[in-house]
Amino acid sequence: MEGGGPSLRSEAATNSGQAKADLSEAASGIGANRDPVTPSSFLILYNVGKRHNIGMILRSATAFNVREVCIIGNRRFSSFGDQGTEVYINFRLFEDVQQCCTYLRDQQGCRILGVEIADSAVGVQNHPFQGPTAFMLGNEGAGLSDKQVSHCDGLIYIPQHGPGTASLNVAIAASIVLHHFAIWAGMAERERTGPKYNVAPRPLRMGAKGTVPLTAEEVAAKRELREANSQAQATPAGSDTDANLLEESESPDESPAALS
Repeated sequence: MEGGGPSLRSEAATNSGQAKADLSEAASGIGANRDPVTPSSFLILYNVGKRHNIGMILRSATAFNVREVCIIGNRRFSSFGDQGTEVYINFRLFEDVQQCCTYLRDQQGCRILGVEIADSAVGVQNHPFQGPTAFMLGNEGAGLSDKQVSHCDGLIYIPQHGPGTASLNVAIAASIVLHHFAIWAGMAERERTGPKYNVAPRPLRMGAKGTVPLTAEEVAAKRELREANSQAQATPAGSDTDANLLEESESPDESPAALS
């Protein structure tokens, strides 16, 4: 990971040599493999430990028009430092890395690239992209785990040129990678007013701050479960209450209106 961890990983992924060859081939013709429609970027956040890093990553995600941020594990996260950008982001929650990657490949048509300094990684400046791409970020100290790497289609890294640090902060690395992808994808630049970019009207918050909102499917499932529980707790058919209701329905109407 650009946030730390092993400086080089000679066997970063299964068939890593082939993965690097594939990425290098993609990089040889920048823009040649671009989708006719502007490709989207996705982020996979898993095991990012420091709360301010997540908030900074979210701020960059909206600046570079990330389509969806995938959170793995806990529905709650720290958005400290996001400067209010969280409400502009689409989130999706997953139980584990495999479930997340299956969704991104099967439903979004993504290739998954891990951000990690490794022998098998291709420099991000070469723009080794081919279409919709999900970027996997790792822990600030340990970088990408072996499990994360095993789910990647390839690795990319950010070349450094000065002597003072072994790696970049994970949030800074995310910003650089997303910026390169936006340039390659040909995303339109946001309109500006003076020295600032125009901010869209603030969307309605769909959940508590720092919480992945429920999807429409999850809301429907919870509603069905609630209705099923309500029916199960209702008085069973054939009970004394049902018999009393039946007797009342068969008795003469003795209301004041009927006797008048």
